[in-house]
Amino acid sequence: MNQSLLKSKIFAGIALVIMTLSFTFPMISFHGVLNKIDAGKKEEISSFQKIVWGIYNQGRYKSTTTPKDAHNNLDKMIVSSSEIGVASLPIWSCSLEAPNYPKEAFPEGIPVFFHFDGFSGEVHEMNTINHYIGMDPMWRGGILEREIGIYALLFLSLIMVYFIAYNQKVMSYFMLIPTSLPLLFIADYSYWLYWFGHNLHDWGAFKIKPFMPTVFGDGKVAQFTTHSYPAIGFYGLVLIGIFSLLAILARSKAMKEIGQ
Repeated sequence: MNQSLLKSKIFAGIALVIMTLSFTFPMISFHGVLNKIDAGKKEEISSFQKIVWGIYNQGRYKSTTTPKDAHNNLDKMIVSSSEIGVASLPIWSCSLEAPNYPKEAFPEGIPVFFHFDGFSGEVHEMNTINHYIGMDPMWRGGILEREIGIYALLFLSLIMVYFIAYNQKVMSYFMLIPTSLPLLFIADYSYWLYWFGHNLHDWGAFKIKPFMPTVFGDGKVAQFTTHSYPAIGFYGLVLIGIFSLLAILARSKAMKEIGQ
């Protein structure tokens, strides 16, 4: 086999593995579990789903209200009514610090994490703060993205599999989609931050002017200091983008070498 062609398949395969392990597999495995918890149907949650959630939640942030013996144990977290996030890797994190959240009680401030299929962290507390300034709760943003996220990743997986299995030049154009995943996420995340900051309601006890929340870095909103940075899942997206681009370049070189 042409060496460049082989490289293009290997690069695409690596991108596919990273996407599968970081996002697609945990999203499919944990799909619908939070709805079952909300509906009080925890007996319908399979042992497999509990194991997957436990594996992917090792070392992840848990709400300060979560009993320590319940960390990484989905059954105990349900019983203790702890905040339960999704299983996939978090892509971006945002945290708030304020004098009324002392470091002793909140060493990491009020952090929330954004995933392809939902949220994790101090979501309830963040929504309370948002309400205080007249901002919508987090679930109002990205509803469509969360609904179609799992299907979009499955579609991208099919593109990669087809790219690996067949040598058609047109598949290189489709591979531009996984290549641009980091930029697509930042664009969507920025849009929703703008939407939240410019659609404030009158119900807020503290009135502030419309504003653009900080997308990357440290910022200030009223008495809150904000921190917004990539989480581990974003670096996964970057790797997917890099290996997808390498796959495209190697395939292009291979096509020239074999005269197609």
